[in-house]
Amino acid sequence: MIFAIEEINNSSTLLPNITLGYRIFDTCNTVSKALEASLSFVAQNKIDSLNLDEFCNCTGNIPSTIAVVGASGSAVSTAVADLVGLFYIPQISYASSSRLLSNKNQYKSFMRTIPTDEYQAIAMAAIIDHFQWNWVIAIASDDEYGRPGIEKFENEMFHRDICIDLNVLISQYIDEAEIRRLADRIENSTAKVIAVFASGPDVEPLIKEMVRRNVTDRVWLASEAWASSSLVAKPEYIDVMGGTIGFALRAGHIPGFKEFLQQVHPKKSSHNEFVREFWEETFNCYLEDSPRNEDSENGSTSFRPLCTGEEDIASVETPYLDYTHLRISYNVYVAVYAIAQALQDILTCTPGKGLFANGSCADIRKVEAWQVLKQLRHLNFINSMGERVRFDNGSELSANYTIINWHRSPEDGSVVFKEVGYYSIHNKNGAKLSIDKTKILWNGHLTEVPFSNCSDECEPGTRKGIIDGKPTCCFECTECSDGEYSDHKDASVCSKCPNNSWSNGNHTSCFLKEIEFLSWTEPFGIALTLFAVLGVLLTAFVLGVFVQFRDTPVVKASNRELSFLLLFSLICCFSSSLIFIGEPQDWTCRVRQPAFGISFVLCISCILVKTNRVLLVFEAKIPTSLHRKWWGLNLQFLLVFLFTFVQVMICVVWLYNAPPGSYKNYDIDEIIFITCNEGSMMALGFLIGYTCLLAAICFFFAFKSRKLPENFTEAKFITFSMLIFFIVWISFIPAYFSTYGKFVSAVEVIAILASSFSLLACIFFNKVYIILLKPSRNTTEEVRCSTAAHSFKAAARATLRHSSASRKRSGSVGGSSASSPSSSISMKTNGNETESPSTRRHSQKPRVSFGSGTVSLSFSFEEARKNSVK
Repeated sequence: MIFAIEEINNSSTLLPNITLGYRIFDTCNTVSKALEASLSFVAQNKIDSLNLDEFCNCTGNIPSTIAVVGASGSAVSTAVADLVGLFYIPQISYASSSRLLSNKNQYKSFMRTIPTDEYQAIAMAAIIDHFQWNWVIAIASDDEYGRPGIEKFENEMFHRDICIDLNVLISQYIDEAEIRRLADRIENSTAKVIAVFASGPDVEPLIKEMVRRNVTDRVWLASEAWASSSLVAKPEYIDVMGGTIGFALRAGHIPGFKEFLQQVHPKKSSHNEFVREFWEETFNCYLEDSPRNEDSENGSTSFRPLCTGEEDIASVETPYLDYTHLRISYNVYVAVYAIAQALQDILTCTPGKGLFANGSCADIRKVEAWQVLKQLRHLNFINSMGERVRFDNGSELSANYTIINWHRSPEDGSVVFKEVGYYSIHNKNGAKLSIDKTKILWNGHLTEVPFSNCSDECEPGTRKGIIDGKPTCCFECTECSDGEYSDHKDASVCSKCPNNSWSNGNHTSCFLKEIEFLSWTEPFGIALTLFAVLGVLLTAFVLGVFVQFRDTPVVKASNRELSFLLLFSLICCFSSSLIFIGEPQDWTCRVRQPAFGISFVLCISCILVKTNRVLLVFEAKIPTSLHRKWWGLNLQFLLVFLFTFVQVMICVVWLYNAPPGSYKNYDIDEIIFITCNEGSMMALGFLIGYTCLLAAICFFFAFKSRKLPENFTEAKFITFSMLIFFIVWISFIPAYFSTYGKFVSAVEVIAILASSFSLLACIFFNKVYIILLKPSRNTTEEVRCSTAAHSFKAAARATLRHSSASRKRSGSVGGSSASSPSSSISMKTNGNETESPSTRRHSQKPRVSFGSGTVSLSFSFEEARKNSVK
């Protein structure tokens, strides 16, 4: 400050012909001393405002104080600001960084040339986050500097998910017992990083205790208030404090200051008690008329020789001469120049453009503190470092911190502050942290970053799991669930793999899922394909046989045209199963169910119409032209068409309202099943239900016609085939809904093939066997014989029923009359009347002629054998 004032007084451009004076007060870093000093110049200002010159000779009085530079500590500055603010005396602090002092409404006259601690707290949390620590100890001074700083620090730590194990307040006046208890807690803590927001005097007692205990495995984070303090940065502390990471204000450059420091001498500054004390302490001597000499004579201090005055300040190592890192000193320099610049603005003010009433200007010869304060609030200038200095409301200096690391000097073992990075906050560009890890020595000599976490880091493939009753920084490592992964250490959550991927065995990455469907190339698909092709070939073979022998009685008796259509529908049934194999596409999904449904309905319709026609013909007592008209070939095909048309309409409505389509099922681990989404399960139910309804009707007629000549209908075989059909499709329903993926298609293919083979085998294999291997049964006589046999059987059953009914009626009228022992019936096909049973009993057998052949039948009814039929 003295250097800046003398430089201004010697300047011909800044405040010419005006001399600045100063008074220096030692606050002793206590509020009481600071207020005592403040009251002295506040009272002087009050006396000057009374204008007592006309009553007394006041020319020798000290001039009024127009500005205050200081104090250093935030607690002291806060107390001074409360006092001087009442009298609007501007106060510019060079080291008070408490964020509480940013309140312009409460501290109206306070300004500063140092950034607020809010930025320093952010910077300290950023360093902890940078080195991936999450378990720290927080210590702060119990004053306006430490409390707000550590509060902001805690908030930043919370937002960064970093936990504080211990959070304590300290003071330079704390007793030794409390210091020992705090040291015990630090030693017992698993946190290895200690962040301290305090001044040098406040933190010194704790560091002394830690040095006494030789606790060397801790990393200290120092706020700028003690990061370069000579009270702590001592060679005897370096074993414990070595490796400390601290914040220092960016150093400035003051031209000529080096020479000024080297010229300091007690003889030149006899009125400056600070220089005299510094001289005595540096050279371990005492000056004449020194109060410290009196203390030495009284035995309160060790004996010191008399200073000769020839001592050379340049010959000793002292922080006083460290002019290369001017940090706080540069802030003082800027503060003095800010006051001088405000006075310069008052001096050069043009009337009409001033800051006061009606644009008036203040009189430099009678300037008052409040006028300087107003001028400072409107000050805006560039300092020697190129930084803009402003003190208007809401403005704060940009935070520019140099990050230093405490090293031991190899020459003399002293503490060396090594610059290892910087932290800069600009209002527009945001914050930037830069640290060169290679320059840092941890704990004085280590190069590996210390570990300060509550729990060991979690390896890739795991995530942090919360432990009940402990902070979030204390966790257990939990393995990621299937389908999730973590590819970095200390993952808070496991990331979910994409739908087409699945986690590997150790959950560190994802791999593409295997795509599965009922493929042509897999063994199961090949087997189903072979069976389907076999079915097509067998059906085609049967069709070829029927075409080749189409004029034979067996083929004719089987309703030749409907049999051809039935065989064609079976070919379609076998072929439709092939659509279910292969990768599902939208078109295959839309075609396969309608193809299967229509093919089966066509097949069963043919069986139904053919069976019902023969049944009605044989049950008709007198086949008339009406039967032949309504059961002609055209009507048969019309009925088949109508039955099939209903199924076609079901499929059309289904495809129009809810068309099926292919989709990928991601629900199965490690596999993507490509299947068909049927669109509407109700429509599929109608399709299968209608097919089963026709099959049930067909089963009814087949069961009813089971005793017809087997040349005309295979009633027993059809009944058996329908039973197989029902068993297959009833089993299909639960199997369809209980399977997933490609097995859904496989189940339906198996159902189609099983029911198709049952129809083919039961209806046609017997006929093919007769046609190819038993041609003797494929004759007209054989067919007629079978038909006649069925006719006589039917007649016998009718006669038996009639005879039984007659005997019952006779018995009820004539009592217990004996029945005739036997009776004979004979019929002729040439129209002759039936002969009397009494005249030709057993004389000859009745005959029925069919073309060139004659068949003899005999029926005997005996009551003694309980109406048995021979």
